[in-house]
Amino acid sequence: MLKIKFGTDGWRAIIAQEYTVDNVKRVADATAKWLLQSNPKPTVVVGNDCRFAGKLFSETVTRVMAYNGIKVFLAENEFVSTPMISLGTVNLKASQGIIITASHNPASYNGYKLKGAYGGPTTPKDIEIVESLIPDSVDYETKSLETYFADGLVEYVDLETMYCDHAEANFDLDAIRKSNLNFAYDAMYGAGQNVMKRLLPDVDRLHCEYNPGFNGQAPEPIHKNLQEFSDMISVSGDISCGLATDGDADRIGLYDSSGKFIDSHHIILLLINYLHNYKNLGGKVIFTFSCSQKIKKLCEHFELEYDIKKIGFKYICEDMITQDVLVGGEESGGIAIKGHIPERDGIWMGLALWEFMVKTGKSIEALIEEVYAIVGTFAVERLDLHLTEEKKQQIIASCKSGQYTSFGNLNVTSTEDLDGFKFHLGNEEWVMLRPSGTEPVLRVYCEAATSKRSFEILHIVETAIL
Repeated sequence: MLKIKFGTDGWRAIIAQEYTVDNVKRVADATAKWLLQSNPKPTVVVGNDCRFAGKLFSETVTRVMAYNGIKVFLAENEFVSTPMISLGTVNLKASQGIIITASHNPASYNGYKLKGAYGGPTTPKDIEIVESLIPDSVDYETKSLETYFADGLVEYVDLETMYCDHAEANFDLDAIRKSNLNFAYDAMYGAGQNVMKRLLPDVDRLHCEYNPGFNGQAPEPIHKNLQEFSDMISVSGDISCGLATDGDADRIGLYDSSGKFIDSHHIILLLINYLHNYKNLGGKVIFTFSCSQKIKKLCEHFELEYDIKKIGFKYICEDMITQDVLVGGEESGGIAIKGHIPERDGIWMGLALWEFMVKTGKSIEALIEEVYAIVGTFAVERLDLHLTEEKKQQIIASCKSGQYTSFGNLNVTSTEDLDGFKFHLGNEEWVMLRPSGTEPVLRVYCEAATSKRSFEILHIVETAIL
């Protein structure tokens, strides 16, 4: 019997090995039992992304819920994004959302994410309860979907149209459609493709076809996975900005008109500038420990309250559902903004930035320079060091004991240990060491004025700790 554990964002496993119909039934049964503990008549929204056998697994979840007397709003769409499930959960006033997805993981994986009634990640405390209720097996036989539909326990919903209507109501999409700017979108064969075709049918598109194998490429929107998109933009010469989203369309990747990658640190700064400086919106800014210090600097410039959280969007969501938050973002491409759900949404962030460009008549490069004029230039770079577990633990022990007062010729001026170990080096430069919790990898981050300087520091630190 497999012990099923949820990670930082749901349960994920390899299809046909651990991710099987029987194991999905077990997780769904635990979810149903948990929901019924606190609500005699709970409802859930269920859907799947583009991965192999997604419909099989989402319908399996639906039948388990209906067997337990729980009403299911099942996505009638072939596939949906995670933000569509979260939005549907809010709009349908459901108790929980369930999306069958492994997000940006390789095609061999599938997964199971839970979304709270507020439209964001279910709290870690509740996830622990669900885990504790997972049975060794599910020994009951569910009925057909048609039977549950006839009984009123399953209702089909069009989550794609719901999302598109929400976007039409919140953005000036006509201005984007009629502008003289050309935009491009890479769906990475993921769940954002149909929405983009409907909202902005004239944008240049790449990998917007159904391909559950993702053409052999993990659908994570980082530069090394988006070379074809970058080349397409640079060769075309007339694309103003390119947007990419991951497998379940909750993470963003962005490119300027030359095909240069724009990371999440810059995107968060751009969104703060647009929402506060141009749209006069207020609220707190929340970002994770691995994000650029320039976010803090911009918040101080605009006199916005800010808070720094441990790495993981769930920590940002906790504040978004209880406080007035303008922007919440993490280094890995998960960003949320005011006026939407407390959920990462790559398409939503892309539409906000394209609207920013159209409304101001400025290029994405010019808007970045506008931020640089306030906070200065910067680059955050990262090395993933593949080490033995013994060596990784040895380095972490040295961090905890305060052994690192310098790295080569770099003197440490102060340290922080909110989530990993951040060493400030003066001159607005810092380096951070953070171990992976799942593999023998030590992640080393650095911020400096330029990419070249960041990599110089990273290599000095690598030499010093190894």
